[in-house]
Amino acid sequence: MDERLLKPYNHKETENKIYKLWEESGFFNPDVCVEKGITKSDAKAFSIVLPPPNVTGNLHTGHALMLVIEDIMVRHARMKGMKTLWLPGTDHAAIATQSKVEKLLEKEGIHKNDIGREEFLKRVEKFAQDSHDTIVNQAKKMGASLDWSREAFTLDKKRNITVKTAFKQMYDDGLIYRGHRIVNWDPKGQTVISDDEIVYKERKAKFYTFKYSKDFPIYISTTRPETKVGDVAVAVHPDDKRYQKYIGQTFNIEDFCGVKLEIKIVGDNSVKKDFGTGALGVTPAHSQIDREIAERNKLESKQVINEFAKMTVGDERILNKKTTEARDVIINWLKENNLLEKEEEITQNVSTAERTGAIIEPLPKLQWFMDVNKKIHSRNNKSLKELMLEPVRDGKIKILPNHFEKVYYNWIENLHDWCISRQIWYGHRIPVWYKKSINNYESGITNENSEEIYCGIEAPKGTGWEQDSDTLDTWFSSGLWTFSTLGWPEKTKDLQTYHPITVLETGHDILFFWIARMILMSQYLLNEIPFKNVYLHGMVRTADGKKMSKSLGNKSIDPLDIIEKYGNDALRMAMIIGNTPGNDLKLNEDDIRGYAKFTNKIWNASRFVIEQTKNIDINNLPELDKEDKQSEKELEDLIIEISKEMDEFRYSIVAEKLYHYFWHTFADIIIERSKKKILEDKNKESAKTLLYTQLTTLLKLLHPFIPFVTEEIWSILPTENKKLLMVEKW
Repeated sequence: MDERLLKPYNHKETENKIYKLWEESGFFNPDVCVEKGITKSDAKAFSIVLPPPNVTGNLHTGHALMLVIEDIMVRHARMKGMKTLWLPGTDHAAIATQSKVEKLLEKEGIHKNDIGREEFLKRVEKFAQDSHDTIVNQAKKMGASLDWSREAFTLDKKRNITVKTAFKQMYDDGLIYRGHRIVNWDPKGQTVISDDEIVYKERKAKFYTFKYSKDFPIYISTTRPETKVGDVAVAVHPDDKRYQKYIGQTFNIEDFCGVKLEIKIVGDNSVKKDFGTGALGVTPAHSQIDREIAERNKLESKQVINEFAKMTVGDERILNKKTTEARDVIINWLKENNLLEKEEEITQNVSTAERTGAIIEPLPKLQWFMDVNKKIHSRNNKSLKELMLEPVRDGKIKILPNHFEKVYYNWIENLHDWCISRQIWYGHRIPVWYKKSINNYESGITNENSEEIYCGIEAPKGTGWEQDSDTLDTWFSSGLWTFSTLGWPEKTKDLQTYHPITVLETGHDILFFWIARMILMSQYLLNEIPFKNVYLHGMVRTADGKKMSKSLGNKSIDPLDIIEKYGNDALRMAMIIGNTPGNDLKLNEDDIRGYAKFTNKIWNASRFVIEQTKNIDINNLPELDKEDKQSEKELEDLIIEISKEMDEFRYSIVAEKLYHYFWHTFADIIIERSKKKILEDKNKESAKTLLYTQLTTLLKLLHPFIPFVTEEIWSILPTENKKLLMVEKW
């Protein structure tokens, strides 16, 4: 007997050795599988791209779950003989990574401006590279059969060409423009962030009801009195009988806490008559809703808060004060002048920046935007919104679970123009250059300020050009991920073979961040869908259903610690059984411990089978008796059943069926029955044949779920035309 079987299964000794064996075989690369005759050259393609982890630290349980599900998909497809590509990569995660490095520099007493953009970026790149190396090693520890020869990074040179090509094409088509609009400004991070990067935190707040002056006829309500020094109007519903007579009138307020106001009463259908006083103070510079009211009613806009969340108007009482300080001053002034009717305590959702925790200030700023409503001539006059909705509605893209389709439609239908510029140093710099001149540049555009603007993949020729200092939103580059990784804008063989990818597997929390943007980019740039199926997994939670969070006192389980303790196969089984698309997974260490016992059960059962069948002629197996034929038929039926379920992404059900079959049918019934036959010398050849065929079949079926122990046993088991189990036929 192989000496490995003389001792208990040791995952610590096995897993690194097995992964090295897989890697050195080259079979993670579909090209190698074709070259070595493992896969037919005309085989159907199965492709998937790894949602690129951020280069900000280690992989966590969410990443581990993602790797387990995707590895099951990929190993199954590979064993089915498909031309299987699983393409790896990492995301530069601009704001998150820059924020991490800034915090590290702060500990050294250094601010990024002290060392300048170039030196700071060197520090960030070193941090990102170290983090990348950690992530790759952890992915390998998880057993991920990724094609490392095709690894990509959202900020590498190839992706930079892709980003600039996409930007220029959209710019030339008028889909990308520069304009003054209300944006979400992070006063701490000093950058714009997208709607999707806002975290709403429930807090207690005061709801104040007051009027601007004693002579003003209408009371308004707000939680932010400091913004009222920027009011230009009061909006009421046109049908509200309380205020109809005032619509169209303008009131001059000589002194509102040291600021002069000119307030026009306007009728607007968006105002809710039954909310508050039914009257809304309109501050166009500091509210997107108010900005829209102002545009409909041709109102001026007056900015009163700056990028540092400080007041820019008024006298010494509020000028240059933080908004929270100015709020207190204004409330006291209202009380002193008997203008405050009431204040109530309410609960409200406060917009905060995901990375810095700062309260978001809506500010008007000159930024770069993507127009989601503009009709595109080259796409049958459809807008980007329509291009995003169409493939999901037509069933070309299937989202699993399908109730997320309604969530997707709702988000797209309410989508505003996407602000794509960021005021940070780390990232893809916007490929636009400016030059102050009255002369036109042949490839540029001259605006009303006599500033030439040039957009291109390469810098413009000549002197005096200065590149835009902003970088692009990270999601712009990751939105190109399915095809930028396959060689676009070149027409490569990979792009032709593997795009659209077969399935995108990711967390449901980034449906809008990433999935929607990939559909947008691929539909516009390639005129095709980026993927055929979307498999959304849930969040990994503690055994009692709580979110894993340091702030909540629930330390996140480190996947590598679990692997060290129980083995990779045990963690994989715990993560897949009971895990259905879209639902959160409760990760329980007791379950992991239980699946470690299952791994040992497989090892011990295999030891018995190998010992009993060591002299069997695998090329001339004896015929099965009637009883054993029935057992063979039961397994064949199971194979038909679970093969269909595998193609339907029902991995939890399959894993559970295989677990129960191996433990309760194969180990408890077939092995025990075979022992008796062999001991009694009654149909023992049939028993040995069944033991051998059942074990070899079950190892193949279990391999996508528990690849390490199955590959190790396969290497010991005598088989015909020996290949690695990972490329054996399903």
